[in-house]
Amino acid sequence: MDGKPVNPFYAQVYEIVGQVPRGKVVSYGQIARALGRPRSSREVGRAMRICPEGLPWQRVVMADGSVTGGGYAELRRMFLEEEGVPFLPDGRVDMSACRWDGC
Repeated sequence: MDGKPVNPFYAQVYEIVGQVPRGKVVSYGQIARALGRPRSSREVGRAMRICPEGLPWQRVVMADGSVTGGGYAELRRMFLEEEGVPFLPDGRVDMSACRWDGC
């Protein structure tokens, strides 16, 4: 990770994100719960803001399927659409159709 020391929690987040398959998504809260820190969704979000290149960062969304990312939300949505991730009419990811339960 560019030679910089990585926060151990962040490294665990990146390990999970790296396993999310194409066409699937995972929520910040799912990752936090999988790591035994169910109240750390925001910390997962902070980790994702500085994630290493090559991780499928677009596959991490809000629990309700909202696509976040500030200036990158549209790019994230485009990547997810290219992967075949279904969206609801209101613009959120259809979590019931593509939530990854592997973590």
